Amino acid sequence: MRSQGLRHVITHLITPLLMCIGMGLAYMGAFVAPEPHHLPVAVVGSGPQAKVFAQTVKDAAGDKLDVRTVATRSAAVALLDSRDITGAFVPSGRTPELVVASAASDMDATAVEKVFTPVAAEQGNPLKVTDVAAPVSDDPTGQGLFFLLIALSIGSYASVAALGAAGAGLRMRVRALLALGVSTVVGGIGALLAGPVFHLAHHDLTTLWGMAWLYSAGILFVGVGLHTFLRRWTTLAMMVLFVMLNFTSSGGLFRPDLQNGFFGTLHAFWNGAGFVEGARSLLYFGSDGLSRNVWTLAAWLLLGLAVMVIAAAYERSKAQAASAAPVHGPREPAAEALDEEAEEEAEETVGV
Repeated sequence: MRSQGLRHVITHLITPLLMCIGMGLAYMGAFVAPEPHHLPVAVVGSGPQAKVFAQTVKDAAGDKLDVRTVATRSAAVALLDSRDITGAFVPSGRTPELVVASAASDMDATAVEKVFTPVAAEQGNPLKVTDVAAPVSDDPTGQGLFFLLIALSIGSYASVAALGAAGAGLRMRVRALLALGVSTVVGGIGALLAGPVFHLAHHDLTTLWGMAWLYSAGILFVGVGLHTFLRRWTTLAMMVLFVMLNFTSSGGLFRPDLQNGFFGTLHAFWNGAGFVEGARSLLYFGSDGLSRNVWTLAAWLLLGLAVMVIAAAYERSKAQAASAAPVHGPREPAAEALDEEAEEEAEETVGV
């Protein structure tokens, strides 16, 4: 009996230990040593001198920078607004200028400034830095949207345990409606945090709420559907999908050009990146690129719906098989075990 209880405890320790390993690998791999990796920058000028200067910068930086030339400063600002570049250097015999958009990424702006400050110093001139898209004063580093993403994610994946485990006796249709309601509330909480509470969003709060709802609903639908197959391992799967891989590839702290190729690849289609980049587009860049990010969130929502449909079909076939089997009493021990497992899973998720 004692050995059985010990084995039960050890089994439940597997999840937090795997989380420890996964979080360490993901966070340290993504954030510990950020280095420019094909960081896109521009040199303003159209003559041979500008092209030679751009090639000189490229040769000195190697793979750290992708350097292009643009004819005018206004063209460079347009590229910054569309986030095709992270900085534009405007050569000058007196005061060379670096134009950045720190709302796209404060870390990128800092990295570009570190590149061009010594370049200007070699020419004996101070570098003037102009920020054409700075974050609001309430969020000076521009990282508030990343922490909003964390709040939305926790509210979403932690609710999966209640909907999947405690609601396992409900029809999938009912669980889907509950997930829809929870995501509406989570999105509303996110809008309140971003607007009246911390003032990250000074406009378009309704649209931001809609994006938060899309993001949350996608997580909830995926999680509730997966729970049918994974049961108590759903918590670990949700942490992998929507914490370890999600936060690290979202671009909330470091954009992909300061990370290795793995996280850069995920950034192109993961839902956290869709929310963070979409919120930046909405709040700071005149909604440029917003539709693509909304489609990313919508694709995750459709993925979640597909998982739920598959799970519903599986549960129906399982229920039909169970109804065809002989009944051995009013209450099977397996049913009690399922209730106990559901309670343990909910406690485990809240603990995480």
